[in-house]
Amino acid sequence: MSTLDQSLLSLEKLDRSSPELWPESIPGVSEYMYLNSAAQNNLPQPWNRPLDDEDKQLLRYYGTLSVTNLIAEVKHLHDIAYKLGLEEAKEMTRGKYLNILEKRRKKPL
Repeated sequence: MSTLDQSLLSLEKLDRSSPELWPESIPGVSEYMYLNSAAQNNLPQPWNRPLDDEDKQLLRYYGTLSVTNLIAEVKHLHDIAYKLGLEEAKEMTRGKYLNILEKRRKKPL
């Protein structure tokens, strides 16, 4: 192994306690996601649509930022995404305890 390869080697252990990873199975989530994604397959995906004026304005804004400011903006967006992940994990746990994702049973007549 060369010196460059050794300098790039990371001995870091990835922490699997990320809020985006669910440590346990939540009943009903897979079925809920499948049903919602199947319904959306008929809709055009947002990344396939042409750019509108707001998208173009945002691209121009990011294009004018310096490297330092662009990195700061990416970090800010990362922080927002992380907080959203924490909030989602909290809401999924809440939904699990309230049993809102379980299949509803039909009541006998």
